[in-house]
Amino acid sequence: MKQHIQRFKGTVRVVNAMRLYHQHTVHGMAAVPESGGVLVVVNHSLATYDILLLAAAIYTETGRLARPLLDRLFFKVPLIREITSGYGAVNGSPANAQALLEAGEIVTVAPGGMRESLRPRSERYQIQWDGRLGFVRIAMKSGVPIILAACPKADELYDVYPSFTTKWFYRTFKVPVFFARGLGLTGLPRPIALTHHLSELLHPPAWTGDPETDEANVQAFHAMLVKRMEHLMTLH
Repeated sequence: MKQHIQRFKGTVRVVNAMRLYHQHTVHGMAAVPESGGVLVVVNHSLATYDILLLAAAIYTETGRLARPLLDRLFFKVPLIREITSGYGAVNGSPANAQALLEAGEIVTVAPGGMRESLRPRSERYQIQWDGRLGFVRIAMKSGVPIILAACPKADELYDVYPSFTTKWFYRTFKVPVFFARGLGLTGLPRPIALTHHLSELLHPPAWTGDPETDEANVQAFHAMLVKRMEHLMTLH
């Protein structure tokens, strides 16, 4: 853990420059506890790095390191694997997430994943968590609260264009092939002010070990979280 914090301190210097570029702010930081495991659940933009901006803000304000769960694709490319591992990211398996949470760490996860990040601009501010129940089960089994963290304006950093090619590559190979435009005609992100809106601590039902009861609780708590997140995504 100390090693990750030392590496992240160097990363924060770079990320803070990005925070200045986007005038990044966080509303509701008081919800982040001083200690103990907590699952921070975020929306997934094409840019993705807005999640890192939130991690830098949490570290700056609380001194706590938020450990992102990433798609295993990130760990298959050597250079990217070294960079992401350096700031504490881990392969997003349920076992890894549960171990970190039970060890009292902050874990961030984007349930919508790559599918949500590839949404065309006509679907901005929407979350796509249908069938994405794993994060709820992890919170229930670990006995930790959830904080929802929405950054609606991150969807405006790029215009993502609808494309059959994008859908086909995602459906067939689960790889991101997309057509997008940022600042002007470039791939640079637009200098848009970004704000993360954090919910209060949302405590999941206890895991009972009874399959029928647990599944009903998972579905109900997931539905509540989706509704709450949809509201936070309107704050733009």
